Amino acid sequence: MSTLVTYFSAEGTTAKVAKEFAEMIEADIFEIVPVEPYTKADIKWTNPLARCNKEQFGKKDVPVQGKVDDFEQYDTVYIGFPIWYGAAPRVINTFCQGYNWTGKKVMAFATSGGSKIGKTAEKLQPYVEGAESVDAKLVFSAADVKEW
Repeated sequence: MSTLVTYFSAEGTTAKVAKEFAEMIEADIFEIVPVEPYTKADIKWTNPLARCNKEQFGKKDVPVQGKVDDFEQYDTVYIGFPIWYGAAPRVINTFCQGYNWTGKKVMAFATSGGSKIGKTAEKLQPYVEGAESVDAKLVFSAADVKEW
């Protein structure tokens, strides 16, 4: 069995942490990319009409490009993302729906400019049904993820 690091990054912060962490632990890596990429305006959360707000509050699915090959080989899956309103962006939930999580250990790591981790693990749980465990932590570097 092996480890997979997946991530969605809106502005590059989460990508940097995920790539460094995957390299540190010699894990496979997969970037979660929305079919329709986000623009700066889409993620401007201070605008109530911004795409990120419409998706979060409307609980919309956000289609994802590609699939992880041989997902069943992984026993531990790290999922990285920027924290949006104390939860994972909707693109994470859509990504998670496409896989069988039975028996997997799920470690969600979030980067943030100011938000807390909130109930991220609880909110993610229904999308990784069957996972052996689901935990979430706010991180600022790859070392933070590794220490966890």
